[in-house]
Formats: sequence, C-alpha cells, structure tokens
Amino acid sequence: MTDRTTGNGTADGNDRTAGNGTADANDRTAGNDTADGNRRVGPPPAEGPGAARPSASGGGTGPVAAPGFVSGAGAAGTPDAGDLALPVAGRKLLTGADGSFLRVADLPADSPWVPLGTLDGRPVWAVDAPVAESLPGRWHSWPSLAALVPEPYATLAGRALAVVTWRRTHRWCGACRAELADVPGEMARRCPGCELYVPMQLSAAVLVAITRTGPDGGPDELLLVRHAYGPTGLWALVAGFVEAGETLEAAVHREVGEEVGLTVAQVAYFGSQPWAMSGPGTLLTGFAARAAGPPAEPVVDGTELTEARWFPLDRLPAELPPAYSISRWLIDAAATGGRR
Repeated sequence: MTDRTTGNGTADGNDRTAGNGTADANDRTAGNDTADGNRRVGPPPAEGPGAARPSASGGGTGPVAAPGFVSGAGAAGTPDAGDLALPVAGRKLLTGADGSFLRVADLPADSPWVPLGTLDGRPVWAVDAPVAESLPGRWHSWPSLAALVPEPYATLAGRALAVVTWRRTHRWCGACRAELADVPGEMARRCPGCELYVPMQLSAAVLVAITRTGPDGGPDELLLVRHAYGPTGLWALVAGFVEAGETLEAAVHREVGEEVGLTVAQVAYFGSQPWAMSGPGTLLTGFAARAAGPPAEPVVDGTELTEARWFPLDRLPAELPPAYSISRWLIDAAATGGRR
C-alpha cells in the first residue's frame, strides 16, 4: 500500500491563492492519554461536556452539549446565517482570505447544503461548489489546510471533503442504474427502483510503529520505510489496507510480513484518524508493536517499498511524515516513550 493513502505522505500542500502555510508541530497534534486508558490522538478538550462557553452572539455564556467536532447527518431544516460553512470544489476546500472558516451567510442563499455535524454545538454545513473560481476566498488542498489549522478543524474539513466527494460519485444505483435518493437522517442513499441501500462506507487501513531493543544497551530502534510511490523521500511506517474478513490486528501481522518480512508481538492499539487525502471514507488505525523472534533485518521487495531501516529513537531522520498525521503521532510517541 502506498503512503499517499495511509497518512505517511503529503500532497503538494499548495494553496490556490497567495500565502503559503507551514506545518504546525506543536503538542496540539500529539497523542494524549486519557483517564480511561485509551489513547486520544489530537488535543485534550479545553472543557468537559456542558461547560459554559461564549454564546454565538458574543454576549454571556451558554451550555454546549458536546465540545469539539461531532459528526452527524441528521440536521433538520435550513442552516442559520451564522452556522459554519465549508464549500468543496473537486479536491479543494474554501476558507476566508485569512484562513478562517466561512459562515452560511457568506455563500449564495440557494446553496444545496449538506449537514456535517456540529462544532462546539454549532451546526456545520458543506456545499458542492461546481466552479471553484466563482467564490471569493482562499482555496486549499486538505493537506495544506490541515497543516494550518488545529484539531478539530482539520477533521471537520476532512469530513466535508469526504462527504461531498461521496455524494458526487454515488448518484446512480449500481444494480439497476436508477438515480439514488437520500435517506433522511443518514449519510446514505437508497435506490427508489430496487431498494438497494448505499451507505457511505469506510476503508480501514493500519499503520504500525515497530520497535526493537537497541544494540549494546543503546536506545530502542524504530523501523522506518521508504515507499516506491508518493513522497518517496519520506521515512514512514509500514502500512496497508485491511482486507475483507480480516481483523485490524491480523492486518498488522500480514502487512509487516508482506512488506518487510518480519514478525511482530505485543501489538497494541494507539488511535485512529480519518484521512481525507486519498478520497472519501479512509480511516487510518495506528498500532505499536515489538519485533519478535531473534534479531532480523527487514527485506523489501522493491515494488511497494524501496528501503527499510532501523533507526535509534534518539537519532531519527529529519524526513518524517507531517505533524498532522497519525503516522507522525505514532513516531513521536515511540520516540518519547522508548528512550532509556
């Protein structure tokens, strides 16, 4: 599996208009441990559910049922002028000239709005904009926007891109060729002719940070690979899509065996990230693992991977995945927790 679909790589990162952003490597993109023992990728919430925050009108405070971004397709009625809006054209997303998210009032009143969910309790809507140049503002690829904004805005932008792309590419029934109709309250469509149900499906992929004991009592080592496709200069993680009938853990073992010829043990779930770079419905799941058996060197086939090497955790290469990717979160977590 190539790294352009697994969160290991980047796109060109260029914006449609002037002004280039840089990736933000602050802690807001690092994984955080929660009290329940689960790994959370992204920042800790500033307040808990129901905490008081400034109201939309700017005066006083009001309760917010769910902080952060909560996805959902069940919004009823029409958007309010102050709701957040994310226009999508092809593979680009539109923000204001300063990079801020637009409001519904900034777009044409007859726009065909699609509900995405809520951000800090405020509804968020997407719209398919067929001609990118017809709207004022700044157009971004998802990677460039994710490098500019913190969570949960990057996740929200990814959902907008995924939902609009899925709706654009799933208009017709694959069984009888009739036009599909939206299912109210769901991100799904149904054929009015043959009743075929077409939900927005996920394609799960695994990434794994493999470590081993360093030689002569030195720091542990991390296995990094270079792919034959995508950003070939990056040192990334072993990754691949989950196959039908396969568990996530089984996919980890299979991909490691196929790509580098190694076996692993102590496979532990790290976290997940929706990944909008490669199209709608890709969900990256991250794992940590230890190399099993006697010391062994990776063997690559030269087709998917061109190189694989062990790096001491205190001397990792500079050419790593971007700070907004789960691949980087896994690498940073290994480097932080694996030093002696």
